[in-house]
Amino acid sequence: MEKLIDLSQIIDDNMPVYPGDIRTNLFQVKYSSVNGYNDHRLDTGMHAGTHIDSPMHITDSKEYIYEAPLESFIAKGCILDVRNQPVIEMKAEYKKLVKDYSIVLLYTGYDKFYGTARYYLEHPVVDLSLCKFLLSKNIKMLGIDMPSPDRYPFEINKFFFENRIFILENLTNLEKLVGVTDFEVIALPMRIKADSSMTRAIARISSKP
Repeated sequence: MEKLIDLSQIIDDNMPVYPGDIRTNLFQVKYSSVNGYNDHRLDTGMHAGTHIDSPMHITDSKEYIYEAPLESFIAKGCILDVRNQPVIEMKAEYKKLVKDYSIVLLYTGYDKFYGTARYYLEHPVVDLSLCKFLLSKNIKMLGIDMPSPDRYPFEINKFFFENRIFILENLTNLEKLVGVTDFEVIALPMRIKADSSMTRAIARISSKP
């Protein structure tokens, strides 16, 4: 029997957002006791919670995220344990771990600071050496348990986007995948006409007989 692991932060009222982004509001607008049914309203930007950034986010791409092939968001997963590395650089052992056309997850452990200033201002950054290696492996998407792979002026973001690699941000529960060698990542965007999209990201672990 396969096992599913939820890699997503919960969507809630006034959930943490990147500094400068709009506040998220989630509230009930209809009640069964009064209206005969329940309904909720969500006002949010696309970069709140666990979400996928597409090239349109900070490049001149005109392609909305819903136009990207669905195959971009489902692939064999690979997790790299990069805890305690302020700058995440390329290491020789990654050559055996990262497979072609996979979705690579970087486990920094920084999700424990989610919702704090430290999470947004002091998170690790990805070095260009690792980016170039991931590009050589034709990865589909980079997943991280932090808000961004780098900081202003976001050259690492641009590197991935210019090479059509999506970025999956604000993940959680990556510690549950450490040591797992056979799993699939599924993180589909909404069919939305926007640069990016919230997602329910999961890992599906194979259970071999």
